[in-house]
Amino acid sequence: MRISLKQLNVFTAIAQEKTMTKAAERLFITKPAVSLSLSELEKNLGYKVFDRVNNRLVLNSEGRQLLPLADELLERAEAIEHQFTADSQLTGSLNIGASDTIGNHIAPVLLSQFQQQHPCDIQQLFISNTAQIINRLLEFQLDIGLVEGKAHHPKLNMIEWQSDDMYIVCAPSHPLATKNQVSLDDLDHSTWLLREEGSGSREYFINHIAANLNDWHESLQLHTTEAIINCCSENMGLACISQLAAQNAINDGRLVKISYEKRLTRQYWLLLHKEKYQTPLLQQFLAYCEES
Repeated sequence: MRISLKQLNVFTAIAQEKTMTKAAERLFITKPAVSLSLSELEKNLGYKVFDRVNNRLVLNSEGRQLLPLADELLERAEAIEHQFTADSQLTGSLNIGASDTIGNHIAPVLLSQFQQQHPCDIQQLFISNTAQIINRLLEFQLDIGLVEGKAHHPKLNMIEWQSDDMYIVCAPSHPLATKNQVSLDDLDHSTWLLREEGSGSREYFINHIAANLNDWHESLQLHTTEAIINCCSENMGLACISQLAAQNAINDGRLVKISYEKRLTRQYWLLLHKEKYQTPLLQQFLAYCEES
């Protein structure tokens, strides 16, 4: 069987980008070259690895079996190459996914400190909601995910990490801003600003606050925490957001932390694909995160 690393690289690029055109752009080669490599791979395997659906290539069962194996071979090949060309003991690159609060408030410091101790190439820090991080992990586009929401997927390992306080906040002009103690009854019939579906912050609100309210209303759905802070400061609704995200706006008087009767805490998680090959660099980064 004459399968080449080039063919496997093309295969993984198509699996992740979904079209030959985008795969060609990512690999800086022509679309005919991508098509030829895929044809050669499928000929060598004796199987098709993609189904053609509306001009898109979708992994079939054989392709899904091949993807983790191809990913591991490519990672090992890169490790071999670095082993004999680099001076550092830890070499290679990391593709990291982080949900909004972690990506904006925790990851920059974490990555800076890690690189100071272990010089390496952080190739990508992808910041999005938890659902998008999960999708990219499943497609082997990311090595590790640092998320705020739980990932109930059989192919992912979920490791408890740090925790965070959640604040209920409002504009200084809101009636609850000056109340000494706010109960669930006070929050009934309230209006809320929420993140989009798939966000860990939204999931937390739905499970820990909304589930206990008799009546509430979603005022706006927004795709960034900063947008929620800005709308909340304009008295467009209440919000439940991370203390890390809210603190600056509270300090400068744009938001007020509501004195809720219960402390609200949220768990952060480290996510890894069970079939993802863990390079020495990834193992070291995982260990560093667990110690942080």
